[in-house]
Amino acid sequence: MLFTEFTPKAHPNNKSRKYWQLLSLVIAMVFGLSIHPAKAHAQIIGELEVNIPFQFYAGDAKLPAGKYVVRILDTDLKIMEISSADDSASALFAVGDTEGPAPRKSELIFNKYGNRYFLTKVFDEGNSEGSVVSESQYEKRVSEAAAEAQEHVAASTRHTNH
Repeated sequence: MLFTEFTPKAHPNNKSRKYWQLLSLVIAMVFGLSIHPAKAHAQIIGELEVNIPFQFYAGDAKLPAGKYVVRILDTDLKIMEISSADDSASALFAVGDTEGPAPRKSELIFNKYGNRYFLTKVFDEGNSEGSVVSESQYEKRVSEAAAEAQEHVAASTRHTNH
């Protein structure tokens, strides 16, 4: 028995067919991605007000206990600001996306090493997607030398008159 293999010759019609197959594949991929969109960045809607009862670190800044306002600063949702209600202290810090159980109330989560508190996560009420604060070099050094605990501090949505 003799087997032969058919190999199509380069023909203008084959190029056109391959073009349409590729175009169909691209359209199918775009359609598939639109059905299952990538996860959006976590976002705090507006501003959060919070009363933090202890001295803490946000990014590289050491801040005193007191009332604060937390807000997203840039359009890429990667920089946040925390500033005291009387504008006497503030800090900028980088954030990324994180997930956790959806809190009933907005909250800030702090890592606690000994008597030092480091802002680590920010969640909006009812949203399981939040922001995780990039760990500073200082927190890395402190965390290596101490046991870790966490402290949750409730926050509320700030109503502004614009």
